[in-house]
This record gives sequence, C-alpha cells and structure tokens, in this order.
Amino acid sequence: MTHPLHDYVAKQLSDKLKANKIVVWYDPRREFEAFIGELEATERSRKLAAQDDARISVGLTEVEAAGKAFWIAEFSGSFFEVRTAVEMVAAADSPEPTLLFIPGRERDRRGSVLMEIEKAGTTWEPQLKRLAKNVLLQKYTLGVVDEMLPVDRKVSYEDLARAAADTTSTEPPSILKSVFHDTAGNDGLLGAWLASDSRDAAIETKAATRELIKLIRSRLGAELPENASISKVRAITLRYVLAGEFRTDLRCPPPPSVAAVPAPKTKDNESAVRELARRLRTSFASAYPNLADHVEKELGLRNAPIAADALGSIDTFRFEERALLSHCGALIAEQGFDEALAIVTERENSFWLDHDVGRKAQWETCRRMAELGGAIVAVRAAMAKIGNGPVSWIDAYASKDGWYRIDQLQRRLEVLITKLEEEPEERPLGVVRRAYEDACHAMAEGFTRALAKAKWATPGVLHQTCVYREAVADRPKPLAYFLVDAMRFEMGVELAERLPKSAEVSTRHAICALPSITTVGMAALQPGASASFSVVEQDGVLGARIEDAFLPDSSARKKFASAKVPKLSHVGLDELLSLQASKLARKIEGAQVIVVKSQEIDHAGETGFSHQARQVMDTVIDNLARAIRRLAAAGVEHSVVSADHGHLFFPADRDESMRIEKPGGHEVELHRRCWIGRGGTTPAGCIRVEASTLGYASNLEFVFPIGSGVFKAGGDLAFHHGGLSLQEAIVPVLTVRLRAERGVQLASGPVTVSGLPNVVSNRIFSVSLTFTEQINLGSTSVGGLLVRPLLTASGRQVGSVGMAIEAELDRATGCVMLQPGKPTTVAFLLSDESGPALRVVVQDPATDAELYRSPADIPVRLGV
Repeated sequence: MTHPLHDYVAKQLSDKLKANKIVVWYDPRREFEAFIGELEATERSRKLAAQDDARISVGLTEVEAAGKAFWIAEFSGSFFEVRTAVEMVAAADSPEPTLLFIPGRERDRRGSVLMEIEKAGTTWEPQLKRLAKNVLLQKYTLGVVDEMLPVDRKVSYEDLARAAADTTSTEPPSILKSVFHDTAGNDGLLGAWLASDSRDAAIETKAATRELIKLIRSRLGAELPENASISKVRAITLRYVLAGEFRTDLRCPPPPSVAAVPAPKTKDNESAVRELARRLRTSFASAYPNLADHVEKELGLRNAPIAADALGSIDTFRFEERALLSHCGALIAEQGFDEALAIVTERENSFWLDHDVGRKAQWETCRRMAELGGAIVAVRAAMAKIGNGPVSWIDAYASKDGWYRIDQLQRRLEVLITKLEEEPEERPLGVVRRAYEDACHAMAEGFTRALAKAKWATPGVLHQTCVYREAVADRPKPLAYFLVDAMRFEMGVELAERLPKSAEVSTRHAICALPSITTVGMAALQPGASASFSVVEQDGVLGARIEDAFLPDSSARKKFASAKVPKLSHVGLDELLSLQASKLARKIEGAQVIVVKSQEIDHAGETGFSHQARQVMDTVIDNLARAIRRLAAAGVEHSVVSADHGHLFFPADRDESMRIEKPGGHEVELHRRCWIGRGGTTPAGCIRVEASTLGYASNLEFVFPIGSGVFKAGGDLAFHHGGLSLQEAIVPVLTVRLRAERGVQLASGPVTVSGLPNVVSNRIFSVSLTFTEQINLGSTSVGGLLVRPLLTASGRQVGSVGMAIEAELDRATGCVMLQPGKPTTVAFLLSDESGPALRVVVQDPATDAELYRSPADIPVRLGV
C-alpha cells in the first residue's frame, strides 16, 4: 500500500535511475530503511529466484518504484559483497537500472570500495525531513509544516508517512490554500494577501488567521503580535518586507526610521524578504506603487538624509528613482558623464520607470545628455591632435563614428526635450548645451583657419558641384534624385541606418559650394555644375551660373534641369508621400530622373520656432526613408540623396554677444552666417575671401564668421547656415539601391496592439504590442519578430518609438524585437503635431508589409 511520501521518494529515485542507470544511495541515519522495506519484488524477480538465478543468489532483487523496475542490492556489512553483486549487472554493455542502498554508513569520498561504481553512475544522499517537507507543502502552508518538522525533534519515516497521508495528523489541511486557491506557492499567497484585503473576510470567517501568522513567521522571520487584526498584520508585514529589502540593498547605515523596523534574522529570511518584494513588483505591479508609497511615507524616506550614491541597485521606493536622477544630473553638471551614464544604464529597467513613461522619458533625456557630454569630451581631445590641413578636419568629422556623432546626439537630445511634459533639470542641460556650442565654435574656428591656410582647397574631397556627375549621371535609370534642403551630414548617416537591411547603401560626404546657402547649394547639385559653376550677381540679384544660364531661384533651376535631362520629373516630398500608389505610378510614368525636393528642414528652422522645428526635423529622416521605399515599390530601385548645405542649430537662448556687426560696403545679400558683396570692413572674428579665390568667375567677396557667431541680420540665434563650419559645409551623398519586395498579404496581422488612447493628449504615449503567431517574414528571427512601430497621418510619418520596456530597441531605426506571446510596452514620441488625427502602424522593416494598423483615426488634442 502506497502513500504520498512513498510516492514522492519513489519518483525522485526513479528519475535518478533513469538519468544515471546506477545509483549508490547513502542513508547514514537509517531514515529510509522503512521505504526500502515497502518496495515489492517484481514477478520476474520471484521467477528468477525459483530458478536459482545467479543475480538472486548474490543478493540482487528486482523491485518496482513509480512504475519502473530496477535491481537493488542492500549493504549488510561488506562493501566487497555488495560491489560483487552489482558488478554482475553493471558489467553488461547496456546495464539495467540498479540501486545500491547503503544504510548506517557515511559516504567515503576518498577511498571508497564503491568509487568506480559511483563514477559510473551517481550517488544520492537525501534528507528525510527535506523530502517530507516538499510533500507536506502540497497540503499545508510553510508555518504549519515547520511546526510539524521541528529542527530539534527526531521524526521517523513512519511518522511522516502518516502525516503526509493525513491519517493521524492533528493539523487540518491548509485553510489558507483554499482561500487563495488561485495562487501558486507561499510567496504567491503572501503576495496576493499583501496586495489586496479582498480575502480578509474569508480568512477571518474560516479562522485561518493563525495559519497566516505561522506562515509569515516561518517564511519571513517576522515577529507578529498574536491577537492583532489582519489589517495590522498586513501593515507590519509590508513594512517589514519593504524596509528589509531596502536595508539589505543600502550601501550606508539605514536612517533611524528603517533601523527601527526589525531585520530578518537569518540569510534564508533575508532571501525570502527580497523574493517576496520582487514578487510584489512583478505579479502585483498595479498595486505595488500604492503599497510602496504608503510605507515610504510612514518611514519618512522622501526627506531622509541618504546620499544618492548609497542607494542600492533595487528601487524599492519611488523616492530612490528621483534621488538618483537628480544625482545623475549633478554628475553631468560636474562633467562626470561616464559615471552618470553607468547609473542610467543600470537603472533603465527599474520598476518605477517601466510603469511611468513620463519618468522613463526623463531618464532617457539624462542618458542622452551623458552620451553627448562624453562624446564632446572625446571630440575635443581629438581636435587637439588634428593636423593643420582642412582634409584632415573633414575626414575626422565624416569618417565612421567621426565627429559628426556629436551633432547626431545633440539633435536626438533636443528632439526628445521638445516632447517632454516636464522640463529636465536646467543645470546639467545647460552644461551640455554650452559644451556642444563651445565644441562647434572651436571646430568652426579650426576648420576655417585650416581652409584659409590651404588657400581654400580640399584635394581628394568630393565637391558638391561633382555630385550629379559622379553619383547620378551614370547610374541605372529610372532614378530618384532627392534634394534635401539643410540636411546635415549626420542626418544622412541616420537615413542610411533607417533604410531596410536589404537595401544597398553607400554613404559619402561632399564639401558644399560656398557660401552654404540654398541659392548656391541647390545650383551646385544640378547637371553640368562640374564643368561650369560660378556664384555671381546679375542686376542686383545673387545667383549661380552654369554655362550661360543664370539660376537665382527654384523655378530657374527646374527649367534648367528639365532642359539638360530628358524625361525628368519633379515632385515634392510631401506630395510623394500623400499620393496613392496608383497616382504615384502615373505621376512618374516614363520619367528617367525623378527629382524629389524636400524643404521641410530649412523651412522649419527659418520660421524661428525652435521647438516645432526640432519636431519636424525628426520626422523628415523617416519620411525620406519612407519615400525611397515607396518609389522602390513603384519600380524606381535607384536613389541618390544629397543636400544643398547643412546647418547649425543651437538653443534659442544663446547670448546676444554672438551677434557680429555687418561689414558694410556694397551689400548684395546678408545672411546670418555670411555677407556677400564688395568692399566694407572685415569685422573682428571674421574672414574675407574673394569669389575668384573659390574658383568663381566673379568679383564678389564673401565674409564669414570664423567661429559660430552670426551677423546682425535678423532672425534668432538658434538655426542658421551659410558659414564655414563642418556642420554647414559638409553634406551627405547617399546612393541607394532598393529592390521592390512584395509585402506579405495577411488575412489577420501577427501583431496585436492594446492600450490605444481614445485621444492623443501628450506627445509621449504608450501602447502594448504582442507577437501572436509565427509567419514567414523577412524580419523574423529565431523565436522573435523585428517590427517598426510608427505613427502616420495622411501618408506621412509623424512619430516613432523612442523607448521600449523589457525589449530590444534599435534607437537609430526605431525597430523593436518582439517575442512570441510576450506583451511589449513601447512609448511613441509624436514629432509632428500639425495633423488633427493619426494612426498607429506596425510594419515589417524588411518589406514594409503592414502587420497592424489601428482601425480608426485617433484624434490629436495636445494639452487636453
């Protein structure tokens, strides 16, 4: 006759025999002899005994446990005898499962006669109380079991067998387990009780309070008053658990309020406290903030004198997150960028950030400040060692992971700041902004002086006037030629990163024709500019001359290009994105070169609204990538992307001392970063160059600020171009080949989205994505699906993912890796708020196939 304890031990033994064939079981306290006595010989064993089988005669018996048969040899005084018996079975090529049971003897780990047999299989040294505890916990809670198995009292196998079978035990089966029938384990039960008082009435009605207190004492080691109400027991226990976790994680003596809370007595209790606190955050996340806030207030921790760097790695309480963020800000203000970044990286997945998108955005801002600050330090160090030639400066700026990285990091930081509901701390932000401005100023000074010293020559560097000849003219047709006004080199690099992995992309840099203004740069990108190009004045109007054509504006350039290039078509970026696929196909039908003009960056910057301009610039890169993909789908595989000039973009609160007096003289045009005319004076901090020195057939003169200053030409001090800085003068040249890939047509998408807002009232909002099924897509990987979630309006992209919780996010491309069946929270950053409504779209980044589209427009009402 079996019972729960026998069945449990038999199952453990059977598993070991299955895995190792031979098991040597040492039972020095003779605790399991009764179990061995319960094993019954098999019918086969009885038949072999009747036949005087040799195995039976040397003491082997075949028995059965947990439905599996095996041979057993029991030690009775001679290790040699038992070894001889077992060797009869073990010597076979495929030995049958065999147990050597050694009662009353400790295992000899150095000179055992059975050592070879032990190595051929395994040894087992179980403890009766430990195995019995596992069985009893299936019926009773931990506190009750600990009373049934006292450390200082010997309990026999028979006693425990009766208790497990519930034949003579005075303890009834667990009432608590019936109350918390939908929870698993002691921690699950305690967590559910701490998180909610909804079952208190049932606990009291069923008289389970005593069992609950036993469980808390046994599992956690907490001292509790005998006759306390359940609510008081909960308050004491919660304070004990959270204060205990906080104290064990603290790197300094605890404040008096925490020290007054009793500490766990043993290491096991301490581990149990930490595990229960973790369980509260993971399994009862919605309840945890109120629980933790209540204890934090009770203990007065928000104003406790605890140094932020003494806080541990676990954010038990809300105040820790805020204190550490403030500490990171102080480190950044003192230029401790690496240390701040290390803290941000360690904390980026803390409970409080994963459950508050607004706070996570603040930490992401801190990360970007630290990354930018660290990159600036590295660039300034490299600038001190750079050679005198301008080509050295250009190479250092535009090489892989070159100095352009600080421009990219600065843009990403400033874009995120425009979307925050709560402003970041002023001091660290001010320090990083000044450091960036100072670096740009020093870079502009160094590069300008190197240019002048080299007589304005940059041998070996692609000139803007040669872009059409070298990148466009001989490429296969049809071809899209993107002319992007004011796109910095770093933006071109990011555009390349946002294109599908299947695209063939080459990214080069070119030095633009001076001065770096639209009239000059857009003309320099025209066909024929490599053979004949000058900047001239005609009838008081500034323009470029190619061959005999004077090109002062966009209409003149369009007319010139159409005359030079057969089957040339023009389309604006916004129009391209908004056209239906069929209408787009008709628009470009028969065209060999499609010129796509984008003015969004320059227009946004020149409006003077810095906040809005940052947002628009962030969407332009995504929309350019989207346009390239749309054209590829329409049969235009080849694209070339370049810009007329770059730009400098600083905060709007720059000091007015950065403004420089105008040179005077005969002024043809005045821009904030360049003066064009003849005569006058050269202001301090400026440099003058004749047009002829730049290779132009013209008597014009140009005056540029040497650093990052601007002329008194109206407008603000934030966005400008026209000067000689690397940010203004170095432009990207991308050549792209993207073959059209057929998107997978899905009856229902493999991605579901929950948590869609009824109205978008904040620039940052979150939704939950779930990958529900395996499909054959270009972006599937082992076990996961790479997706590109985005926000769209009228065919344009107006936002992307800026943060993801417990998921891998590629910040350059906005792609997120989803795991099957695991909900992933992503935070969208709305970049373009000009539209009245938007939709949430999830794409396969390899094919642009739509895996999800929100069923209806979501109204945009910021501030509501």
